[in-house]
Amino acid sequence: MARRRDLNGRDDIPFCAAPDLGALVADWRRWLVHERRLSPHTVGAYERDLGSFIAFLATHLGTAPGVAELARLRPADFRAWLARRAGDGLRRTSIARALSTLRGFFGWCERNGHLTNHAVRSVRTPRPPHSVPRPLRAEDAAEIVAATGEQASLPWVGLRDVALFTLLYGCGLRISEALALTAAQAPATDTLVVTGKGGKQRMVPVLPVVRDAVAAYADACPYNLSAEQPLFRGARGGALNPAVAQRAMRAARGWLGLPDTATPHALRHSFATHLLAGGGDLRAIQELLGHASLTSTQRYTEIADTALLAAYRDAHPRARAK
Repeated sequence: MARRRDLNGRDDIPFCAAPDLGALVADWRRWLVHERRLSPHTVGAYERDLGSFIAFLATHLGTAPGVAELARLRPADFRAWLARRAGDGLRRTSIARALSTLRGFFGWCERNGHLTNHAVRSVRTPRPPHSVPRPLRAEDAAEIVAATGEQASLPWVGLRDVALFTLLYGCGLRISEALALTAAQAPATDTLVVTGKGGKQRMVPVLPVVRDAVAAYADACPYNLSAEQPLFRGARGGALNPAVAQRAMRAARGWLGLPDTATPHALRHSFATHLLAGGGDLRAIQELLGHASLTSTQRYTEIADTALLAAYRDAHPRARAK
């Protein structure tokens, strides 16, 4: 089985393809990186999806597939691949993403005159399970932020964790967005420019409590926070690993008796839910979160509606009457 290197230079992606298809996929990858400007993580996920499909075809067709073989594929071939993915235990969300990757690849091939095959369009996308974000209550969010600081092994590490989680809850950032901040980007004013998915930038407001928490950490950090270096540092001075932050959150939620859904990302959910419950505009919340589609933001209305009904049942005399 032939193999090609991934974005980090690791020789670990199976790639069973004829030379003409290999060259085509390399062009597609360059387009993803340089024209669509997708993150290395996203490009890597797309490459793995396409690589698994081509590896499946090598067995399914009995030969290393080339451009001609892709042009002759039928809907049954794509369904056989989806069945294999499901049999391997992949979640429906992962299968749906992989099928979306294939559609994108075949669409790019057609637009650029490489090959045309509309069979993939006729394959139905697996319906993902309906999921609703699991935010924390406002008091739980405040407690878990404080608990991470109290449980840290070193005072400056505690201040770092408090600053990070205050930033996630106070500004609605993804943990990847917060950890990508450089020291020069540390929030020092009323606004912060954040680079989100796809390299898209957005401006979010910064509360004084967020600025104070980050400033307290920066003052206590034993490492030189030069302008272009990461703002959040690990114990040895390198960029903070997301797994370290997640481990700190697990310890805090165990101490407080909170459910497993109390994760760093739940702080972002809490930011959106609490804004909406306080009367925030859905479009404004979409901008603050950096969602490309309003549909992603509308999930939070389900939480707000559920909370509203629960408050009504608890408070209205006739709702409690038997």
